[in-house]
Amino acid sequence: WLYNYFLTNKTVSGLVKRMLGLAGDRSMPRLYRQTLRKWIRQNLDAFNEEIEESRGRIFFFVDEFTNFNDTAIGIKAIRLLQKLGYRVSTLANAESARAFLSKGLLRKAKTIAEKNILLYRGIIGEEVPLVGLEPSAILGFRDEYPDLVDRGLVEDAREIAKHAFTLEEFLDMEMQAGRIGRDLFTAEEKQIKLHGHCQQKAVASTAPTLRILSWPSGYTAEEIPSGCCGMAGSFGYEKEHYDLSMKVGELVLFPEIRASGEEIVIVAAGTSCRHQIKDGTGRTALHPAEILHEALV
Repeated sequence: WLYNYFLTNKTVSGLVKRMLGLAGDRSMPRLYRQTLRKWIRQNLDAFNEEIEESRGRIFFFVDEFTNFNDTAIGIKAIRLLQKLGYRVSTLANAESARAFLSKGLLRKAKTIAEKNILLYRGIIGEEVPLVGLEPSAILGFRDEYPDLVDRGLVEDAREIAKHAFTLEEFLDMEMQAGRIGRDLFTAEEKQIKLHGHCQQKAVASTAPTLRILSWPSGYTAEEIPSGCCGMAGSFGYEKEHYDLSMKVGELVLFPEIRASGEEIVIVAAGTSCRHQIKDGTGRTALHPAEILHEALV
């Protein structure tokens, strides 16, 4: 509460930004009223027990962004999976190491990566995948982790990497396999425009996201032909980079969103992307998990 108050108080937030070298015009991420881990401790087991016919078990990777800032999205993602018949489990994983990797702090990132590999080895496999919400966090298991960990953990890292998926990838696989039918979702019509996350486009693909967003029979999704949103993690917060960050957004992304009517839903999987879209256009972008959760019959 106190943190969020400081962010909304112009005088205090301005002072904090100057002290931290952040751009005065940049809004700051809010903390949710509780962490996702706390919600999980209080609710996860009870909701799992309500599942009458299980389609399988997955482990949900609680990244630092979803745990503290995007808790509401994390809750909807977990509830979506449970309502679709999947039993969701979590472990006390370390953070994703994304922030350290983005700043070149590889020793610290290596320590975190090894903690997560040691935690999940022998658990994650073909029958029990690891599913994450924030692309830059979960895709670290596929991209950087196998190259970061000590030699003795490389095979474990590679095995986990084969079964670590974004939420969109996991749902798409299940839909294509016939385990999630269109009849589970509304037939109402909705137009969606997707901005793809850079990490997702580089390491995986936005194709699964477009497919799951078009899975409800009345939904149509198209991708905005944008490159980077301009935020690039902490880059867009820094006062020396803020103007450039916004110029990148103005290349394609911002004009495309401004030209979209209010009836068109803007979607972005990345927390930084959603923040940039809000600051640059005033529009609120949703995570794919929010779209499908609301679309459930």
